[in-house]
Amino acid sequence: MGITGFNPASSPETKMVRRLQSTRLQTNVGEAIQRLDLWSRNPWRRLSLLTLAALIGFLFGSAITSVAGVLGQMDPVAALLVVLGAELTIRRRRSSDPSLKLPQQLLDLARVGFLYGLFLEGFKLI
Repeated sequence: MGITGFNPASSPETKMVRRLQSTRLQTNVGEAIQRLDLWSRNPWRRLSLLTLAALIGFLFGSAITSVAGVLGQMDPVAALLVVLGAELTIRRRRSSDPSLKLPQQLLDLARVGFLYGLFLEGFKLI
């Protein structure tokens, strides 16, 4: 309370919560995971989706090592970013909601493909 006796915490503006307008884009993006999960109920579709995630991860792993190898000066920075990315995906897995099974599997297989691409490029140097 100040000199005037007005308490800003009790004003009606602070008690009112403003919600954002729900647009069609926002609802479509929000429902995309559920639609993808329904679409991938077929085991062959799920397997193809998971295989694509692993291959895309492998592609990114190969690309990052190629770019870091060409630049030469960015090797420690690239290694730091790779380790941080892998650790963040592992921590995301531990704290995730168990109902989000498909996105978690996609993230895990993309990480495995990414690390496999890194190891394969590393063995090429030996």
